[in-house]
Amino acid sequence: MSHTIRSSKGALRRMRLLLPVLVLLIQAMPGTLHAEPAKAEDPKGFTRQVVVDKARQLSQAPFDPALGEVPQSLLDLGYDAWRDITYRPEKALWKEDKLPFNVQFFHPGMFYDRLVAVNVVDKGAVEPIPFDPAMFDYGNNHTLPEQIPPKFGFAGFRIDGPGDGPKRFHEIAAFLGASYFRAAADDQVYGLSARGLAVDTALPEGEEFPYFKEFWIEKPNRKSASLTVHGLLDSKSLTGAYTFVIQGGKTTSMDVTATLFLRMPVTKIGIAPLTSMFLFGENTDERKVRDFRPEVHDSDGLLIKNDSGEWFWRPLDNPENLDINAFQADNVRGYGLIQRDREFNHYQDLEAAYERRPSLWVEPVGDWGFGHVELINIPTDQDIHDNIVAFWSPKDALPVGVPQTYEYKLLWNSGGFTHSPLGYVEATRAGDAGNGGQRFVVDFRSKALNLLLPPSKVEGVVTCGPGAVVSEQHVEKNEHTGGWRLSFVVRPDQAPSALEKVLPKRKPPVDLRAFLKINDTTLTETWNYAYRP
Repeated sequence: MSHTIRSSKGALRRMRLLLPVLVLLIQAMPGTLHAEPAKAEDPKGFTRQVVVDKARQLSQAPFDPALGEVPQSLLDLGYDAWRDITYRPEKALWKEDKLPFNVQFFHPGMFYDRLVAVNVVDKGAVEPIPFDPAMFDYGNNHTLPEQIPPKFGFAGFRIDGPGDGPKRFHEIAAFLGASYFRAAADDQVYGLSARGLAVDTALPEGEEFPYFKEFWIEKPNRKSASLTVHGLLDSKSLTGAYTFVIQGGKTTSMDVTATLFLRMPVTKIGIAPLTSMFLFGENTDERKVRDFRPEVHDSDGLLIKNDSGEWFWRPLDNPENLDINAFQADNVRGYGLIQRDREFNHYQDLEAAYERRPSLWVEPVGDWGFGHVELINIPTDQDIHDNIVAFWSPKDALPVGVPQTYEYKLLWNSGGFTHSPLGYVEATRAGDAGNGGQRFVVDFRSKALNLLLPPSKVEGVVTCGPGAVVSEQHVEKNEHTGGWRLSFVVRPDQAPSALEKVLPKRKPPVDLRAFLKINDTTLTETWNYAYRP
């Protein structure tokens, strides 16, 4: 046996020596095929780069608003009539495949006046989804199917996916209208919205609303934990390629990559914009409407985590006039519109369920550079209007024709993680204090604060901008919550003149900031408010 092995090894060595000579002889023979040098294969099939290239090409062409494609009869529908058009669940995308996600579509009409093209990507191959009236139940709108043009599109779509709670499979996200989209985690109802981009929001010349004109949805497999959606954004001033990697559960998360191409200079860009509603809350001392509900809001505050590690909380407001606030946030580490109040008794609304509305936290990936978080409070007297906007805006204008990419994570949840690891603001209350003054009562809570008992020397640090003075400051343990309460009064720094009492002048708001400390240790996030004399 050993002799055979040795002979085999010797033969192999001789073959290795002869092989190069044989190859040369074969290649020299006339008419003989020989192997060409290997070439790198060209990438085939759909990738995110396809959407980026489409956005670049689109930015080099004039803007087409793509209006007039939806019949007027659909645009004239009222809210109830449009809601009467429902997607047939048995027609859901991938319903028969029993995949972890499926998709249903929204019908154009009412104020959804643009058609959206939707494609499915399956192993790199792209297949458009054709509109078919048979997908929808038109309810009492019996004549509408006859008025649908031969080539039509959708208004948007919703995604059903897996959860961790009692609802193992439920609606987790929806893309509908302009660049708006919403999501909810387990045991939540829809509340605030996100947008692809904000352009010139709250500027005198008017806001521009980009819209998603086309989507590509990657087909998942049976073990997929997430669903990937790509969107092509378009508007008068710019285009964009967006990718969303969506995953449901106790927190519904979206990993977002956005690449922007400007057609023309833009005055103000809002990255990762959020839109919510605040009618009145515990901090509202004068309501605009009479209402049986103690509070009405989808969100009750703006939270910012700065690069320095400071956490910053600003309660939302429904002002008498448009109110715009800019908070410097270079390389911001996070911001969001938060619904901290989770008590049904504070809302008393069985239908709206405000205590179950999600908080939405934006977490940038990498450094976004110099800029600020902008908060816009818009006056409203109805809860059907979204009157709160928040976004991050870069300090310098974005260049025309040069792609700009932003990556961030969106987290939709019940708000449990969206506060400082130290003490956080649980509630802000305000009321009249006489002589033009206002009393503020701020409750701070956390596990650490609960452990601090009197006579711990917890102190309040309150700073006030020019135009007002702080007095009657007091800190005490709140035995009902376990936290600590800070109260103080703010008044104008000088009494109004006799003429001002008759013809009061509108004075600028005064910036207030407060936090708790013990010795030299900061115990809480920074509370911020705009006092209006």
